[in-house]
Amino acid sequence: QVQLVESGGGLVQAGGSLRLSCVASGLTFSRYAMMWFRQGPGSERAFIGSIDRSGLSVDYADSVKGRFTISRDNAKNTVLLQMNSLKREDTAVYSCAAGREPSPYGPYDYWGQGTQVTVSS
Repeated sequence: QVQLVESGGGLVQAGGSLRLSCVASGLTFSRYAMMWFRQGPGSERAFIGSIDRSGLSVDYADSVKGRFTISRDNAKNTVLLQMNSLKREDTAVYSCAAGREPSPYGPYDYWGQGTQVTVSS
């Protein structure tokens, strides 16, 4: 059974940092591109960024470029989302997804349940 489990969310003050993890099991992790999404209160789910299978190619949404960094460790079946200079508008549930290709549009084979990030002023 494939599982993607996010962790690392919580409450942080504006300007602070958080690092989210997404640990995969039940799949050959290195065969999948990984994506991060977020869904804020009353908002549609939004693409944050993607990383290819090797970790060499990373893409970001304009809203997080320069503040967020995606990386992966294939030996640990883990993809990370380092979030710096957090803003109130970054408050959302953050989820990871696995797909055959890095893409904001899909298709995606697997999703995690998400982890809540709340940024206070």
